[in-house]
Formats: sequence, C-alpha cells, structure tokens
Amino acid sequence: MNKPLTYISLFSSAGVGCYGFKQNGFECIATNEILTKRLKIQAFNNKCKYETGYLDGDISTKEIKNKLFAEIKKWQTEHKISEPDVIVATPPCQGMSVANHKKNEELTRNSLVVESIKITKEVNPKFFIFENVRAFLNTTCTDIDGTEKTIEEAIKLNLGGHYNILFKVVNFKDYGSHSSRTRTLVIGVRKDLQNISPFDIFPEKHKPKTLRKLFAGLEEINEMGKISETDIFHSFREYNPKMLSWIENLKEGQSAFQNTEKERIPHQIKNGKIVFNESKNGDKYARWYWDKEGPCVHTRNDILSSQNTVHPAENRVFSIRELMLMMSIPENFQWTHQSTEKLNKLSLLEKKMFLKKEELNIRHCIGEAVPTGVFGNIAKNIKEVLNQKVLSTTEINKIIKTEELNKTENLISFINSDFKKSRLENIYQIAEYANSSRQENSAFFTRKDIAFSVVKDLPELKGKKKIRILEPSVGIGNFIPLLVEKYEDKDEVIFDLVDIDNNSFVVLKNILEKLKLPKKFKFNFINADFLTHNFNVKYDIVVGNPPYKKLTNNQELLSLYKFSAKNNETNNLFSFFIEKAISLGNFVSLIVPKSLINSPEFNITREILKEQNLLKICDYGEKGFKGVKIETISFLLETSAKKHLETILIESYITETVEEKPKDYLFSDKFPYWLIYRNQEFDEISEKLKFDIFQSFRDRQITKQITKDNGKYRVLKSRNVGNNEVKELENYDCYIDDMENLAVAKFLNREDVVMIPNLTYYPRASFLPKNTITDGSVALLTLKNGSRLPTERDLEYYGSKEFEKFYRVARNYGTRSLNIDNNSVFFFGLLKNIDQ
Repeated sequence: MNKPLTYISLFSSAGVGCYGFKQNGFECIATNEILTKRLKIQAFNNKCKYETGYLDGDISTKEIKNKLFAEIKKWQTEHKISEPDVIVATPPCQGMSVANHKKNEELTRNSLVVESIKITKEVNPKFFIFENVRAFLNTTCTDIDGTEKTIEEAIKLNLGGHYNILFKVVNFKDYGSHSSRTRTLVIGVRKDLQNISPFDIFPEKHKPKTLRKLFAGLEEINEMGKISETDIFHSFREYNPKMLSWIENLKEGQSAFQNTEKERIPHQIKNGKIVFNESKNGDKYARWYWDKEGPCVHTRNDILSSQNTVHPAENRVFSIRELMLMMSIPENFQWTHQSTEKLNKLSLLEKKMFLKKEELNIRHCIGEAVPTGVFGNIAKNIKEVLNQKVLSTTEINKIIKTEELNKTENLISFINSDFKKSRLENIYQIAEYANSSRQENSAFFTRKDIAFSVVKDLPELKGKKKIRILEPSVGIGNFIPLLVEKYEDKDEVIFDLVDIDNNSFVVLKNILEKLKLPKKFKFNFINADFLTHNFNVKYDIVVGNPPYKKLTNNQELLSLYKFSAKNNETNNLFSFFIEKAISLGNFVSLIVPKSLINSPEFNITREILKEQNLLKICDYGEKGFKGVKIETISFLLETSAKKHLETILIESYITETVEEKPKDYLFSDKFPYWLIYRNQEFDEISEKLKFDIFQSFRDRQITKQITKDNGKYRVLKSRNVGNNEVKELENYDCYIDDMENLAVAKFLNREDVVMIPNLTYYPRASFLPKNTITDGSVALLTLKNGSRLPTERDLEYYGSKEFEKFYRVARNYGTRSLNIDNNSVFFFGLLKNIDQ
C-alpha cells in the first residue's frame, strides 16, 4: 500500500489556499485556526480524515500543540508515515500590512511566525511553505532565543541547517491567481532530499485571465438587492443609495474622487454643509478594468469605500462568485454545510437571511486567503518530485555501458530521444558520468540541491537589469538552470562559460537547446584553460565548481600558473582558480575542498580570502559529492565592497546549523587556521592549555616493501597507539632491520617523542618506546620551543572526552582532512595547571 501524501496547515483561516493540496490528493493530518467559524468551513470541505484533526484554538498554547503532535503520532502509527510531507503556515500579518498603522503594537503578533518555525523544526517535514505580505521578511519578530531579529534571519538561523530555503516576493497573478496580489513565499526543501531544490516546487507561471474572460457567462446583477437565481453567491451587499451617484458615471480606472460635480464626490453632510471624505490611496470608490486581471482582494471587499471594489461595468462591488474566480477558488468549495445546489433552491427571503448571516465571514475569508490555484500549483509540483524516478549510480553506469554513451555522438542521440521523458537531473548525471575525460580533468557532478545551496545566497543585484556571470569550469552546466531561475527578472543575463573539455560543450549546447530558455539569457562558450585565458571584462558573479587536482606531470604549465598566483606554495588547481576568480568578479562563490580552511599549503590563500568581504562559508563535509570521498565547502565573497562585514554566515551540513559569527573570532590570529565551529566550550577548554608546543613529523618512506615479520626494530602503526600505552595486536606488527637513509631514524630511542595516530577523530597518545619507530599512520611530536617535557598526565588528557570535543572543533569537524601537520599539531597543548 502506498503511503499517503500528507500536510499540516497552520493559521489556516477557512482553508481556501491549502484546499489546493486536497485537490492534488494530499491528506490533511491537522489544520489549525483560532476562529471557530473559519475552521467550520474547513470541516464543510471534509479537509481532515479524522475529526480530531481540526485544531480549534491558539497554536502557541501547550494544549493545541499537544493535540497537533498527537495527530502526527496517530498518522505515524495508523498510516506508517515517518513525518508529514508538508507544513503550510500563513501566520497573521496585521503588524506587517502597509495598510496597518499600529505596527509598533504588533511585535508579539508578528512573533507568531516563530511558532511556525518551532513546529517546523520539531516536526521536520520534507517541505515547508510560509506565505505572507510583501514586508514579511524585513519585519521584526521575537525569536526563539528571545532576541529581536528580522523574520528572514529567524527563518534562516533556525531552519537553514536542515533546509534549503528560497525567499521570494512575487505577484500571485503570475502563479495561478487571476487577481493582483503581491506576497512573500518562503519555500524550504529538506537537505536530505537529493537533487531537489525549492525552485522545483515553486509554483509555475500562469498568465492570468482578464475579468472580461473570467466573468464571461455570469448574469448581470446591477439591480440593488438582486441575487442570481442560479447562484446564491453571485450577489452583492446593498449600499446607501446616495452612493450610486458617486460611482454610476465612472469609467474604468476612475475613482469617485475624480468626479467633477461636487455632489458626486464622496462626502457627508455635517451641520448642513458638505464635508468631503478623505482620499488617501486614490483607490477607494474606484471602478476596476475589464481587460486586466482582478485587483488585490482585501478583507473589506464588501464596501465601495475599500480598495478597487467596483465592478468594471455594473454599479456594485464584486460578488462572492466573482471574487472566487479572481482568487482561483474552485466552484465546488463549500462555504456552508448546505450545498450550493440546495441554497439556490431557497426562497429570496431565505437567501437574504443566509447572506446576512454568512456573507461578511465568507468575504473576509476570501480577502485573507492564499489563492487556491497558487497552493494547488505547489502541491502538484511536490507530488511530482516525490514520485519522480531517480536513477542510482549503478543504473546510470548500466545505461552508459549498454548505450555506449562514452561516445559523444551516442550521448547526444540519447539526450535527444530521452529528454522529455527523463528528469533533467538524470540527464545531467548520465552526461557527467559518461564523460571519459571526467577523472582526468577532476570534474565532479554537482547535485542540484548542492548547487542550490551556492546559488541561493548570491546577491539579488537589485537595480541592475543587465548582468554578466562567469562559470570558470562549467562542465555540462548544472548550475545554469538554477541561475536562470535566480535571475529571471533581469532584462539580460550574459553567461561566459569556460571549460577545457570541448566534449562537455557539445553536450551542454545540446541540453541548453532542449531547455528553450528565453532569449534574454545569452551564452558565450569559451573552450580554454581558465587559468591561462585572458578576460577583458569584469563580472557581476563568478560561480562554479573548479577542478580539485594537483598538477604534478606538467612542470612548465605549473610554473605558468604559479607565476600569476600569490600562493605559489601549492600545486592544487583550485587555489589558482580562487585567485583568478577574485580578480574577475564582484561576487565570487565556488565549491572547493575543505582543506582550504586548515591546510598549511593554503595559508596564503586564506589570507587572500580574508582581504575580501567574506559573506558565507558552507561546510558540506562528505555530503557534497556522491561516491567521491572528499570533503568540500563553498564560500561567497564580495570583492568590491567599500566596507567589510564584521560577521560571516556559517552553514553546516554536518551540525545541521546556520550561525552568524564574528569574523575576528573565527579567523583569529591566536590559532594557525580558521575555526568555523569555534564556540564557548572550545574557548573554555583552550584556557586550560598552553599551545604551540610541538612540531610534527610523519614518515613517508616506510612501506610494506621494506618491512618484515621479524627484525631489529619494531614498526608501530596507528592501531598500536593506546592511551599512554602501546597495544600488542596479533598479526599486526612488522619490523625493519636497516634504518640507514630513513628520515624517521632521528627519533629512535629519544625520550621526548610523543606518538599520536594520524587521521583520527579520537586522539590518544603515548611515548615512543625504545627500539621502535613508526610508519606514516602515526605522527611523531617533539618539543619545538623549550617548553617543559610532556607528562603522562598530558598524554592521558589527549585521550579524554573533553579533549575529543575540543579537537573536533579544532579540526572543523573534518573526517578526511585530519592529517596532523605543522598547523594542526598546534592544538596538542600542555596542561597549564601542571606547567612549572
């Protein structure tokens, strides 16, 4: 049995918006609303499977939250779901609306969004959708930690560790509504959902219908008090007859305040004199247009004096049915326990009594709703991405072998025939894995979710209508669709795409042709070595995933690279890419090996980066590349900033956190390299130790070829090193007779040499015994600055849980970049309280 697709709806009013999820086959686990009369409308539409799913009350109270978690547990038990698929939250927005003038009094209410954040954090759905007014993101709220932040910051810091998040202000008329409604959408996709980005579930664009087309076939109801015989909801609320003269002569787009005859201008009679009403926004008593989409629907859509409520031709406000059409609310949506068919059979008096009781509530519900079509659009996309077929590496390799896709002509033919029925991500992966030059050029496939984590924080470049983007190692271009989505509002986007492999370009051009992107996206293909190619323009953005490769077999080319680089102590290509990218771009964001932040060979590169305005570092650990055992990070910096930010955003796939921290704290000169996880506990332990005591040595000469089962000198390896002891392991030991010409021989029979296993999270130490030596799996530490000799108590501390915690932070939670070198050996300090 297939598990149902599920969702939770918070602050859901009458459930108009999330009805779009029901239409797409989603089951509602629980829906919450504080006004009972609104929640009843959801029940009329059979939104929840269980009666207990309707949560009537304040979601910030323990009682209602407990009911919510009880419903989730019920679904987990009875329907075997692991967690809800979606949380939808539309918290009250009184404190953010431009029409509200009591903003200072609304801080507590604005903080209701934090309830949505807290619940999302605890429930951990696959997706979350927050919707609110345009000013939502910049509005202050009281965050979980009690401090005041903008809502955008609160969402990022609390949920950004678990979710890739897209923040976007849009007009719903372009995304499934037929009325203008500028709103903020925040969409989160859990990071373990590989190759899915928030752009995938963002509502697709739909051209809105004009009112002329939308209202075609509706009966004219110009007569005061008239109700359509075939549709009780096609009627309008009666108004004071004196107002008729104010609006009856208005042309489309005109307000009654534009009338030239005084008696037709909205007014009151006070003490026998005409006192004109105020016209603040110019959209009161205003007639809308036939050949435009509908206006923004407000909660007071029942009165002429609200914004743009007058019908294009008739002298009345829009009917409920017309508002439903504008807000893409389906005809079968129920406003009462009685069907529309039954309501239409009532007498005129009964209809009027019904409308007198229910009309205002219905109109208010429509005015504060998300258009059903918009959420329905999102629900359809979520359903598609969750049901999509994702090929495994085994399946991809089988297709490549069977179809002989390592031949470019076969790959192109495969893409052409399979493009429509295969997911783009599968096409990208097949094309990348089929590339026979992939290993040679150290090109690794960047998954869509990882690429999104880079693209999402690139600047919006507001005010710039034409931008230029450089990809220095484009491969088959899997960043491009995300960049196109990111900058879709620009008039022109020029991509300069560079790659050393011409086969990649053949494939890339073919894929771009299939994508049929708008002409405003222009692509220049540069088949060249990025590091030697001359560029004569400055780019707004340089973004991508350069090759991770040490150049060892071409000294002439390496010399050329080093000649142009400040850091010529490395032969790793990505370091040269970083330097050149900085020289070319205003904003630079690259995915690179994590060794950048701690390895001695990148000390100079780190200094170069510190000179820039570093905005963010994202640590993927080993989660960045499937099947590739390499730790990676991405960084974002600004080269042209007049003033550098004092803080930096640290996003971590390892600790599942997003934190903003002071740069001078993380990049402190007190330590030999960057400590992006530095915290108070680390500092407290630091106070117990005196650092920079040892220098490190690791053997590079002892191999299996020169060791024996017996011999004069025992060769210890990492597993032999215990906590102040040397472990005896069966069939593990090896020996060597001849120490001549071995660099490690200088440590033989010295009493001050400390052994520590290399490449481990769990440090432990012991002294090097007599007549023994170590291979490269063990680091040998010797005093470098005349400090006291280490004691067994010092060595015991290295094996303690406290030091292990400290060491994880000191090594930036690395798993592979754990060599004990002359940078990292710094952290093996001596205890101060026994320091003489």
